[in-house]
Amino acid sequence: MPFERLSPLDAGFLHIEDGVTHMHIGSVSIMEGPPPAYEAFRDRVSAKLPMVRRYRQVVRSVPLDLGRPVWADDPYFNVEYHIRHTALPAPGNDGQLQNLVGRVMAQQLDRARPLWEMWVVEGLSEDRWAIISKVHHCMVDGVAGSELLGLILDPEPDPPEVQSTPWIPELPPAAWELAVDAVTSTLTSPFEMGWLVRAQTRLPRRLLGVASETMSAVLATASAMRSPTTSSLNGPIGPHRRWVPAAVTVADIKAVRNHFGGTFNDVVLALISGGFRDLLLKRGESAELPLRSLVPVSVRGRDDSGRAVGDGQLANRVSAVFADLPVHLEDPVERLRTISAQMSDLKDSKQALAGEVLSSLSGFAPPMLLSLAGRLGTKARQSTINTVTTNVPGPQIPLYAAGRRMLEVYPYVPLGIQMRIAVAIFSYDGKVTFGVTGDFDGAPDVDVLAEGVQRAMSDLLSIDPDGVIVDLRPGSRAAGRQRV
Repeated sequence: MPFERLSPLDAGFLHIEDGVTHMHIGSVSIMEGPPPAYEAFRDRVSAKLPMVRRYRQVVRSVPLDLGRPVWADDPYFNVEYHIRHTALPAPGNDGQLQNLVGRVMAQQLDRARPLWEMWVVEGLSEDRWAIISKVHHCMVDGVAGSELLGLILDPEPDPPEVQSTPWIPELPPAAWELAVDAVTSTLTSPFEMGWLVRAQTRLPRRLLGVASETMSAVLATASAMRSPTTSSLNGPIGPHRRWVPAAVTVADIKAVRNHFGGTFNDVVLALISGGFRDLLLKRGESAELPLRSLVPVSVRGRDDSGRAVGDGQLANRVSAVFADLPVHLEDPVERLRTISAQMSDLKDSKQALAGEVLSSLSGFAPPMLLSLAGRLGTKARQSTINTVTTNVPGPQIPLYAAGRRMLEVYPYVPLGIQMRIAVAIFSYDGKVTFGVTGDFDGAPDVDVLAEGVQRAMSDLLSIDPDGVIVDLRPGSRAAGRQRV
């Protein structure tokens, strides 16, 4: 078959997209100079594209939404449309790059072409250049996106040459073929019918087997969807974006974690809580109640350390939990311990299990209803969820593009469902980086949040028990001192 059907979750990321909700994720890689020639970079990436066939496929809708959209080869694929070249005017500072990222990410990807772009940006100060990448969320989740990053980049500065192969696409399906296949596959395909039967019979058995866990998960999720917090973080959004980065070190986060307890992710969420507290106070708003954040959780397999790992599949494998960011707490240590206790409770509540069960049920809904529900959902007014905070672990070894080392990489996450600010986190080569996305008109001050993240890190590294300053940074003389 020359096409592959999208999963219900992947199709959902397409359906919720509209003129102001652009569902692409991305990254901004800061590279050491000098920049390579555009042609050399283009050819290098082009030679690797056979490793990821999806990069040369387009989404085809099924007539009348009789079935979920499909992936089909693009017979007109042109790599120069996707790999673009630009430059910053002098002085090429970080602020100019941030403005460019906001403009690039504000543009919706063309549905008639493969859903990705990569921008080579020259002219950064200090002899640097950048790569801005964007890819539609229907293609990958954060973990799979990290795998794709590894395919475009190299683990060594002088990798062996990759021989380019000609692109020979499969013939694209006709509209009538898609419609007929959508109808007949459910009725006659052993796989589709078998999947339907197995799902119908397996789900009750699964629910009976873990009845108490699932019920508590659904109840916890329902509880999380109540208790709205009114703030300027929610409201209508426009099509334009702001983007601001922040960064801390892996060593500093581990020092705080080892000193106060909790997990790596607990510390990250505590830093973000500090940033949001600064933002609300700067706006003159109340910070007396926690903020509700949707926290995507990978349901991929885990390695021995508990990190989500790729499985070679590009489709999304995510669920979510709802966490309360304790912006009402002034003490940064208390914020961290509150987050740690809460995340432990969320694991026990199996919220992520509930999300996975509910998302799997969407496979039973008619695609036409899924499409309609997705479009209506983005327009519904809501103040229950205030933001999104998504954390994806990245490689802890240096990577290279065209022989140039990637110095830093910052993530980008989209906005939606009336949330004006979202935060993405990525770790690479000893750094933890934050990408703060804001609605251009509704969140003109996202830099306050980014600066607040870094200030919260400094606060946790330098605390004052009994009047003695304790510096937890690795290598400091007080690094091993215990808080009393």
